[in-house]
Amino acid sequence: MKNLTITVPEEVAAWARVWAAKHNTSVSKLVGEMLRERMQQEDAYEAAMRSFLARKPTVLSGAPYPKREELYDRPRLR
Repeated sequence: MKNLTITVPEEVAAWARVWAAKHNTSVSKLVGEMLRERMQQEDAYEAAMRSFLARKPTVLSGAPYPKREELYDRPRLR
């Protein structure tokens, strides 16, 4: 474990102490879990993005992709 010093507004610190006491934990564990959850969310997002971007684009009908103007039915600007 590594010690970490953080600075938060007093009302945030008070809320964290009350929440931790209600949940029978410490503010340190509360913050540690919040950071761990954030890290896992970002890791999962990045893995999903890498997986998606690694796929080759597919065209189901074999036809070329439609033009942007066809998709959005907008007049073409010149």
